[in-house]
Amino acid sequence: MDIPIDSLKALIIGYAIGSIPFGLLLTRFAGLGDVRNIGSGNIGATNVLRTGNKGLAAATLAFDLLKGFLPVYLAWQWFGHPGGMPEAAWGAVPLAALGAVLGHCFPVWLGFKGGKGVATNAGVTLGIAWPLGLIYALLWLTLLGATRISSLAGMGAVCGALFVAVYWEFEPFVPVLAIVTVIVLWLHRTNIQRLLRGEEPKVGGKK
Repeated sequence: MDIPIDSLKALIIGYAIGSIPFGLLLTRFAGLGDVRNIGSGNIGATNVLRTGNKGLAAATLAFDLLKGFLPVYLAWQWFGHPGGMPEAAWGAVPLAALGAVLGHCFPVWLGFKGGKGVATNAGVTLGIAWPLGLIYALLWLTLLGATRISSLAGMGAVCGALFVAVYWEFEPFVPVLAIVTVIVLWLHRTNIQRLLRGEEPKVGGKK
């Protein structure tokens, strides 16, 4: 089945915005070198935090949230709003969301090796509907506060958002959020192995 041109545009724009490697760019501009050469080698905020620069990690988190939110927000603006939008928006907006996460996780500029999608997906859920984004944030922060394990908190938030979307009957977004959940869990496969062995490092703890 052919993808409508509006949906294809939304997917491409989402990918282009999502693929901007803010963690890498910020650490280089700050004179800290290539963040891929430290810690987990990830370009996300958790690994940027391992540089010891909390401000830079916070900025990375904010930009990664923004690049998830912005494509979805723009898609709503261009193709319609909930409650009175054209049918095309039901295809375009979810694909903008998917494109943003794919761009972050698999950026063409970095040989398709990017982040793990948790922060960008937080921005996506906020763009879909602010209550969904709020629940995502609460799950993330609650799990992080309870366990101090960043990977567990992120995976829990991603899975929780999918279940909430199903419960709230956000039908157009459920397939995309399901795909994102699979991608995020797959990218965290080594974290899951360490969690099962009880070896996953905690935020603020020794590696």
